[in-house]
Amino acid sequence: MPRTLPRAARKAAFALSAVTALALCATACTGQSSAGADDDASKETTLTFWHAWSAPNEVEAVKNLVAGFEKTHPNIHVTVVGNMTDDKINQALRAGGSKAPDVISSFTTNNVGKFCSSGALVDLNPFFEKAKIDPETTFPKAMNEYTQYDGNRCTVPLLGDAYGLYYNKTAFRKAGIAAPPKTWSEFAADAKKLTVPQGDGFRQLGFMPNYHGWESTTEHYLGQFSPTYFDQDGKSTLATDPAVAAAFTMQKNLVDSLGGFKKLEKFRSGLGDEWGPKHPFHTGQVAMQLDGEWRLGMAEEAKPGFEIGVAPLPVPDDRADEYGKGYITGTIAGIAATSHKQNAAWELVKYMTTDTDAVVGFSNAIHNVPSTLAALKSPDLKYDPRFKTFLDIAANPHSTTSPATVNGGVYLTTIQQLGYDYESGKVTDLQAGLKKAAAQIDTDIAQAK
Repeated sequence: MPRTLPRAARKAAFALSAVTALALCATACTGQSSAGADDDASKETTLTFWHAWSAPNEVEAVKNLVAGFEKTHPNIHVTVVGNMTDDKINQALRAGGSKAPDVISSFTTNNVGKFCSSGALVDLNPFFEKAKIDPETTFPKAMNEYTQYDGNRCTVPLLGDAYGLYYNKTAFRKAGIAAPPKTWSEFAADAKKLTVPQGDGFRQLGFMPNYHGWESTTEHYLGQFSPTYFDQDGKSTLATDPAVAAAFTMQKNLVDSLGGFKKLEKFRSGLGDEWGPKHPFHTGQVAMQLDGEWRLGMAEEAKPGFEIGVAPLPVPDDRADEYGKGYITGTIAGIAATSHKQNAAWELVKYMTTDTDAVVGFSNAIHNVPSTLAALKSPDLKYDPRFKTFLDIAANPHSTTSPATVNGGVYLTTIQQLGYDYESGKVTDLQAGLKKAAAQIDTDIAQAK
């Protein structure tokens, strides 16, 4: 299952107040808070670990992961609490106390900037240095980037998600298409060739380009264009980075060429939801789908009447040499600043996120992408051969993610809203829209500091 929250939840999640942030910073902004970085990790102790997984197989996988840790660290016992939302984690990190978590994991990478800047989680750089572990050579580039903010590495990756292209091989053969598209121009041509009209709708749509089309969000599209998002002074480059305008223009052209926004939205409104067996890719109503690694298992479980192919998402024509990359996100883990057992907590975090056998075992259990370079290459990984596409995307140095900011994913919400307005025709002057959105992003960030 994906490790990202719905758009509305992203915007609202983990809303720390300025007063709380200052209070937490008093003990945690140095990265080793006076609360607990002086504990003896070799002594008998019990940690509390909160995580967000809730599916039975995932909960069992977490228990097994922790059991492996306890076997290697018999003096450290771990109380595991699952199905914890960011709201609950936020409240606990603020309150502290004996029942609060020492270690947390979250599905929301967009909140890393908040976690780090508020001091809610400790900076792990000193722990990595003491352990002589180099994060830059341990984790894939994109994962290494989304787990830190402004030099503060307050989180680490705990498995990840990679986005690619699913395609209906049977429909491809019927349309005379020999291989998945590698560039956006090829993609647009294939999407049109795969589209079969029916009445005022479609019997088969080559691709649903609208931003409400499940995982076809602005940041997932933009990932293939490698946008900068912000300059060295932290100002939005939305209106000045040509990659952004190119991505918006590409998507809008695709919308128009496949029938226009209204026709596509009417068709989309009658399709199945993202998580059910009637997802339009499963049913063959949509021939290509931008999605994460979890979609493969879900699609096969739906028993589609066609052969499923998996490939990297196409890249802009002028970036053809970067084909193979994709957008990366994932689960993050960190140590609570209020914990009095931070050295013991680090032992748990280090094991779960850097021990190759532990990472591989966890990946095999819940079918997410491993989050270390060593685990990505491990011969012990068990997966459908098509899953290797996502392993390669995760390891690709050209793969991208969205940078962390002090107010979380608010800037992504602003960009997404512009996407909705532009594709629907509400905004007709793209450059003016980008300038307005950039100004709004800068204002929001300034107010959050």
